Amino acid sequence: MRKNVIVCGAGGFIGSHLVRRLKNDGYWVRGVDIKHPEFSESAADDFVICDLRDQHKYKKLFDRQIDEVYQLAADMGGAGYLFTGENDADVMHNSALINLNTLDNCREFKVPKVFYSSSACVYPEYNQMDPTNPKCSEDTVYPAEPDSEYGWEKLFSERMYLTYEKNHGINVKVGRFHNIYGPEGTWEGGKEKAPAAMCRKVAMAKDGDSIEVWGDGKQTRSFLHVEQCVEAIIRLMNSKNFNGPVNIGSDEMISINELAEMTIKISGKNISVNNLVGDEFEKKYGHRCPIGVNGRNSDNALISKELGWSPHYPLKDGMSNAFEWINKQVQSNKTESA
Repeated sequence: MRKNVIVCGAGGFIGSHLVRRLKNDGYWVRGVDIKHPEFSESAADDFVICDLRDQHKYKKLFDRQIDEVYQLAADMGGAGYLFTGENDADVMHNSALINLNTLDNCREFKVPKVFYSSSACVYPEYNQMDPTNPKCSEDTVYPAEPDSEYGWEKLFSERMYLTYEKNHGINVKVGRFHNIYGPEGTWEGGKEKAPAAMCRKVAMAKDGDSIEVWGDGKQTRSFLHVEQCVEAIIRLMNSKNFNGPVNIGSDEMISINELAEMTIKISGKNISVNNLVGDEFEKKYGHRCPIGVNGRNSDNALISKELGWSPHYPLKDGMSNAFEWINKQVQSNKTESA
């Protein structure tokens, strides 16, 4: 029997890719967001513009029996948006309200299964001080000490989803995303993630230029291509006996300076890296450098054991794919403004 599903945040980067995959898998998909996808037409059967903070409007989405809800909607962005402190109230209020409304509607309309997109930002800052050895296995989340209000909201919402599972019988699946990147993601404007920002800077630079990298560049991260992320979501939702929370990320750790050098090499340009730190950064931007934790890397032992999943797309291949797409956007913008 064909399943009816709602994807919240379907106008966003991961959500739009997820909608396309669900359609290809034979689902009837209703996409919901405050905006349409920016870079392509949605593949959804029905796309509804809706502010999910408005419970009255949210309820109208359940005009038929819904079998699954995928909740990816959130107020979020890259380091420049999440870690300056300037947007903390909006981030916490907007995302918490969306999640409360999601759960109340799933309970009221008897939705059997819900996916919630949490984040690696839930992990304690004290376990991520050493850039060469961050600890991000799922069982290290407590004692809690996320490094941002975004992380605190995600952790609170995880607990909220799990209480609805316990008290109302909703089958809840929780995935903790680790830095998802790829084509059709935000690449400018302040909400872009590090891989997209790096691709944009390199694409806009000329031979002999330098690109700006925030911090000393020694901080480490791992990055997962969006196609791999969607596959992990589908596997988690289809799992009969495993609900998470579980990491959805790559365990191929790299420093930010190494990511910059990789992007430059992909471009074939002669470009150097300029690390902007301390007083120099604050003088230019008016606030402290928002670099987040020193190290973060997805621990994939649990997802490998429970779902038989591991990423098989090397970062250099994924970054080549992302750079090609972002470079086209940059060149297209240049042509339009000429």
